[in-house]
Amino acid sequence: MRTTHKPLFIAFSSQKGGVGKSTFTALAASILHYRLGYNVAVFDADFPQHSLMKMKERDLNMIMENGVLKKLAYKQFTTINKKAYPIIQHRAEGVLEAAHDFCADSAVPIDAVFFDLPGTVNTPGILKALAGMHHIFTPITADRLVMESTLVFTQLLQDVIMKNGETSIETIHLFWNQVDGRESTPLYGVYIQVIGELGLSLMQSQVRSSTRFRKESEVGAKTVFRSTLMPADERLMKTCGLDLFMAEFLRIIQL
Repeated sequence: MRTTHKPLFIAFSSQKGGVGKSTFTALAASILHYRLGYNVAVFDADFPQHSLMKMKERDLNMIMENGVLKKLAYKQFTTINKKAYPIIQHRAEGVLEAAHDFCADSAVPIDAVFFDLPGTVNTPGILKALAGMHHIFTPITADRLVMESTLVFTQLLQDVIMKNGETSIETIHLFWNQVDGRESTPLYGVYIQVIGELGLSLMQSQVRSSTRFRKESEVGAKTVFRSTLMPADERLMKTCGLDLFMAEFLRIIQL
């Protein structure tokens, strides 16, 4: 258990786009901040997309346009008496120093800082930023290109960065995302065997494929899934296995 003045640094990181790292950053940050009572901050260092900055802007507009969500948001903020967590735009280079400065200056003690980092090791400052994380989570899908690049990337982190001693990394975990129940299970079995042979850690929970991951709330929506302003609806979490994923995630980070 950590003291509140030593926040956890967490990244959902991958070398392949489209596997869900920005989505999971928003989902986990919102559940921790709004539902579980932790104080969270997010650094959006995924230049030039800055997906989370844009997501927050869309979330604000959606709440203003949707009467049901506006009531939900008002009830939430009056109940928990907390502001939305900050999303700070930054480059990968220098983002660790910026995060430490932010936490030191924060009026409330920050429990966890999430980092949305670029998806290429060639980005200036990316390896230093990754070495400064306490926990790294990497979403994977049963796709050959995704798996090949992910396994090389994860081995780089584990064999080079973690073993040279100059790192804060405590754990690196792969996890299955976008799992389609109709896909042939032998494919997963082969990949799981390879992951085990490489000595990499794979989470037990699997997040099932869901169109909810690819969209924010719609104009007529009465529930929220992917949002920077409210936590995912608990019923929707259960339908795709996100509830089990978050339970395992919390056991790993031991916040």
